[in-house]
Amino acid sequence: MRMSRRDFMISLSAAGAALSVAACSSSGSGGSAVRFGYIADYNGASLLAIADERGLWKKHGLTAEPKVFVNGPVQIQALRTGNLDYGYIGPGALWLPASGKATIVAIDTLTYADRVIARPGIDSIRDLRGKKVGVPEGTSGEMALNLALQKAGMTMKDISKVVMDAPTVVSAFSSGQIDGAGIWYPLIDTIKEKVPGMKEVASTEDLPGSSFPTAFVSAAKAKPERDQKVVKVLQEANDWRAAHPKESIALAAKLLKADEAKVAADAKHVKTMTTAELVARTKDGTVEKWLDGMSQFFVRTGQLPKAPDPSSFYAGDLYTKAAA
Repeated sequence: MRMSRRDFMISLSAAGAALSVAACSSSGSGGSAVRFGYIADYNGASLLAIADERGLWKKHGLTAEPKVFVNGPVQIQALRTGNLDYGYIGPGALWLPASGKATIVAIDTLTYADRVIARPGIDSIRDLRGKKVGVPEGTSGEMALNLALQKAGMTMKDISKVVMDAPTVVSAFSSGQIDGAGIWYPLIDTIKEKVPGMKEVASTEDLPGSSFPTAFVSAAKAKPERDQKVVKVLQEANDWRAAHPKESIALAAKLLKADEAKVAADAKHVKTMTTAELVARTKDGTVEKWLDGMSQFFVRTGQLPKAPDPSSFYAGDLYTKAAA
């Protein structure tokens, strides 16, 4: 039986308590403490790693406790239950702030890391008809799967959708329990090692003109003074990342305890922008167009009843003010 969105989010609350663990405590003491969630990839980890290494939290009177999560929806549920102050989400979870469950305080990157993959012998989306396809619901993996099905003239009803968290997708695909998956890099690299003949049958890179933003979020009820300090940290870390790409990869790998070459491969699917570029794209409405495009997609998938005004869930004024 299909789990409702409400039941899904309740289950995430329990999962978040089990799956999120403290990664490290940021250097510096005596500042206001923030609990900051991230996903174990370059997008999610790089700015937190840089902020810690460069002493940016202390500079702005803060300390940070990074916590790693398996996806964005779990982080937003933790925000809503008061167990997290800030988090990182991929494009597939943007329906949650758009539905009023969180506020975007900063855009991170544009990402093109999501794929639909299939076992050897399955060469197209259409070949997945009637087959078991694993997907972490509410994530960019589900987003990629929905996009691919729409492009092929299909819907979720044409496959046997199996809801599972991201680590379970890796193990289930590797052991042959599922035929396909909506999932993302760097997890796909892990799957490739276990299933060398794996096929990528759809990619967000194959959708010209589409933009898939990643974002940092806070609870829907803002704390303006702290939010501005946190955004300043993210902006300074972002500009250091833009100026030092190789060093940023090394720092992210250190935080993730991952092979640097794998993190570098993950970073290839990411488009970074300077803070000045993000401010300009906020002021000229480009960021709102990105977010509205995602909301319109989530209306088509049934995750949103209608597309809200992006200004209702993106704190663009906060972002531009922090950069001034």
